[in-house]
Amino acid sequence: MSAIYVIDDDDQLRTSFHKLLTEEGYEVGEAASGEIGLAMIRTRMPDLVILDIRLPGMNGLKVYQAIRDIDSKLPVIIMTAYGTTETAIEATKLGAFDYILKPFDIPQMLKVITQALAAGRFMRFPVGMGASPHDISGEAIIGRSPAMQTVYKAIGRAAPTDATVLIRGDSGTGKELVARALYQHSSRSQAPFLVINCVAIPETLLESELFGFEKGAFTGATHRRVGKIEQAGGGTIFLDEIGDMPFSLQSKILRLLQEKSIERLGGRQTIPVNVRIIAATNRDLEKAVTQGRFREDLYYRLKVVSIQLPPLCDRADDIALLTRYFLSRHSHEIGVENPGITPEAIEMLKKWRFPGNVRELENIVKKTLIFNRMAPISPEDISLALDEKPPESRSALIDDDAAIHQWVGRMLTRSQLEHPFEECMERVEGIVVKEALNLTAGNRSKAARILGISRPTLHAKIDKHRLEITTTVQKPSD
Repeated sequence: MSAIYVIDDDDQLRTSFHKLLTEEGYEVGEAASGEIGLAMIRTRMPDLVILDIRLPGMNGLKVYQAIRDIDSKLPVIIMTAYGTTETAIEATKLGAFDYILKPFDIPQMLKVITQALAAGRFMRFPVGMGASPHDISGEAIIGRSPAMQTVYKAIGRAAPTDATVLIRGDSGTGKELVARALYQHSSRSQAPFLVINCVAIPETLLESELFGFEKGAFTGATHRRVGKIEQAGGGTIFLDEIGDMPFSLQSKILRLLQEKSIERLGGRQTIPVNVRIIAATNRDLEKAVTQGRFREDLYYRLKVVSIQLPPLCDRADDIALLTRYFLSRHSHEIGVENPGITPEAIEMLKKWRFPGNVRELENIVKKTLIFNRMAPISPEDISLALDEKPPESRSALIDDDAAIHQWVGRMLTRSQLEHPFEECMERVEGIVVKEALNLTAGNRSKAARILGISRPTLHAKIDKHRLEITTTVQKPSD
């Protein structure tokens, strides 16, 4: 359970935060002053601090600077009223994760909290390479195959440099873990590491998220905002799914790589920045260049160092290692004894194609642990995880299947669809996410657990499909 400290002298606001964040599954600590908050942090390190910029005694900016002296990787979200925006911007330039204007929108605050917790985990918890299957002290890239040895060598050679790195591989192969390993073994490991998913953020917001904006740049831009690139000064930006970045923004990323400078949206001032770019994609960039969907000059700028992650089916010898690692890790997380796995079950897994790669294998292991009865995992357990519905229930699905077939047929015959397969899958994904949120009355933590995905992934999908979720916080009774 992630621990969040709220430092604010407003008793009612702290009470509201406590109710909201407790319901979301967080452990919450409260402090009415900066001095009390710092004492709490020194006693027990939280995962995130939400800090008001205007405090009695020691002001918020000084409190933030003291937090950085304690732990420079502890993420801090600044809360500020309109009149203290410039102070909050200054804190952001010094490394605060983000700032939120009061009064704030609750879904937006929850989204920023999720992102900040993920950023803190990425920065503070190391990624091992080639770890033992029984080592569960942190996340790890597992594999001893020749293909993975090549990956480890590439990480070792590229990490200490400032070279731009392009990580390529199918979905689920572990591109994010490689990016984190590059960051953690670099000379920038004490500076920020910020992740931007180029698919999860709507195109209309992506430019301002990356580059920031000036007051009056567009309707609703009531104050200046620092973008993630400027905010990560001295650190690393991970551009995930860069193959899907809008063509209109690619020239700005090219300028960043060439000139080490940016301009905020609506501004004319050239701002020098010192960041390292790591990018990842599962797209065929060469094909995208040929089709005019990706800039050729940016393509060559990105692939100064290229790391190719192999699909799991091409390294079947690593499946046993990965399975035992996931069993050790998730049995510990769930709080059950590791039941082990039979050789026959391992052989069965080796024959599976794993279209979802390592992520799919991990999900299969989780499912077998949840339904396991403390006997070694058998081929029958694997069969159940691979095909969750027993054979005798399949006939009951014929009518539903027929309806699905009809819907897919209608979608595929729509002449305006440019990418029918992708658009069908996108529609289904949005429906599944919305249904999970409906079942949980909008509780994101519960919905993420039902779907078997992380909270950051759920928030990304909510944004991606523009789902409207209503969350309220009641005022405490007098």
